[in-house]
Amino acid sequence: MRAIRGAITVSENTTEAIREAVTELLDELEQRNDLQPKDMISVTFSVTRDLDAIFPAAIARTRPGWDGVAMLDVQQMHVEGSLQRCIRFLIHVYLPTSAPIYHIYLRHAANLRPDWSLPQQLNGVQQVVESKV
Repeated sequence: MRAIRGAITVSENTTEAIREAVTELLDELEQRNDLQPKDMISVTFSVTRDLDAIFPAAIARTRPGWDGVAMLDVQQMHVEGSLQRCIRFLIHVYLPTSAPIYHIYLRHAANLRPDWSLPQQLNGVQQVVESKV
């Protein structure tokens, strides 16, 4: 079992903007990590307190194969001055230990983990994890 992290920011607190961001984030997650929903164990989404138009898990459940994945939405702890309008995820998935993992940080959320924008060692292999801003 492996864990993958990721995050994205949302332009505004609307169903449409959140749907667009979650779709972009999960598309990138599946593509970069060559994931299939049947291999996913669970997904926890957290959102900052300024996002409440729709649950990210409700969006994810509409994706092919995702309706059988256990999902939970929670509110991110608020810290004064922290990144606003941000959706984060933690996914537990069955992947071989030899498979590279790409943590996905998009838009302004790339600033949360700038260290993952640089070459890093995972499983003894140097990789570059890219983020879109």
